[in-house]
Amino acid sequence: MVARKRILVIDDDATVRQSCQRVLGEHGYEVETAASGQEGLERTRCGYYDCALVDLKMPDLDGMEIVRTARRDRGNMAVLIVTGYGALQTAAEAMRLGVSDYICKPFTPEEITQAVREALTRLPDKAAVGALERVAQEIKGIAPRPEHFEHRSPQAVAEMVTRGVGVKKATLSLLNALILGILAGGYIGFGAALATLVGYDAASKFGTGVAQVLAGSVFSVGLILVVIAGAELFTGNNLMITGVLGKEYGLARMLNRWAVVYVANFIGALLLAFIMYESGLWKMASGGVGAKAVAIASAKVNLSFGNAFFRGIGCNWLVCLAVWMALSAKDIAGKVLVIFFPIMAFVALGYEHCVANMYFIPLGLLLKGTSAAAGAAGLESLTWGGFFLANLIPVTLGNVVGGAIFVGSAYWWAFMRGQRKKAQVKSTGSSA
Repeated sequence: MVARKRILVIDDDATVRQSCQRVLGEHGYEVETAASGQEGLERTRCGYYDCALVDLKMPDLDGMEIVRTARRDRGNMAVLIVTGYGALQTAAEAMRLGVSDYICKPFTPEEITQAVREALTRLPDKAAVGALERVAQEIKGIAPRPEHFEHRSPQAVAEMVTRGVGVKKATLSLLNALILGILAGGYIGFGAALATLVGYDAASKFGTGVAQVLAGSVFSVGLILVVIAGAELFTGNNLMITGVLGKEYGLARMLNRWAVVYVANFIGALLLAFIMYESGLWKMASGGVGAKAVAIASAKVNLSFGNAFFRGIGCNWLVCLAVWMALSAKDIAGKVLVIFFPIMAFVALGYEHCVANMYFIPLGLLLKGTSAAAGAAGLESLTWGGFFLANLIPVTLGNVVGGAIFVGSAYWWAFMRGQRKKAQVKSTGSSA
């Protein structure tokens, strides 16, 4: 029987601890965790570990203090710094202390297991100084970035969504889910408001096709805000289906989180619609912007159930692809770029997004009794009942199919099917 290598994960983020414990455990390691720097320091002083993963920034203790103590008291223990921050001074000191590697969050299961595997094959006094020198050079901006820095592979993203991102969303507190969901509803509303402004007279000047592309271009700001600033969006959260398929959490947990975020998105979108109505900005261009808002809302509630459903599928197929590709990018510029084109495409093509419609249609309802609605067609269907029955329900169902089935389930099936069984077999083999 070969003794299992003992790993200590020191991080104040519960999701990181749980993810590392699960992923590394599947690869045959014996994993313990510490929720604070002080707890981690005590464990390194009193217990034996082959490798420690240390978060650099914790509320109670600087991770480098743990590294210094570990090097003094446990010289044979490999140490990995895991952090969402980068600093040249820290990298330089880490090199002097013989730290094995410097891993930036967010990381994939593949990245963390490979880093641990490599760290355990080297003695700390002969650590990968070259790798850390590369990190220092990248921070300075004087070295070319290796290929793995530029983007993650589709398989790596599938692992991240299944075992990391989805788990974090599933374990998010109710209060945080509500707050971040309300923000997301508002952010998508900002994109919708911009699209209304740009689109109100663009068709008459540039033609329908160009007008749709322009509206889609500015609408993309909504998802950019959600992804970069951080918020919880129902349509993007449809990717949580991967965690259910991978047995990381149950169907009930996913549906509960979907429901909470959906309601919160609705609140945020309604709030922005009310702000736009009360601001009087719809009166711009002699009421032309308001008239465009009413026309958009009226057109949406006059769709057939089938039209709305299938437009919902196309929409969230593209939206979830945008989120998926944003996870593959490792810098903000890359995330913005890969978000822009799919979102521009879904708006230009005329697809339907349930959260955007939580802004578009209520604003039309608020403007229905104003001068902006004069002469508008199809107003008899522009009611709250028409909003829910003719648009929101079929569009939401279509969005779920487009995101959960055409993206989440498809990529899980392609890249993650059988991964848990393979990891368990590998773990059993390494312990034999």
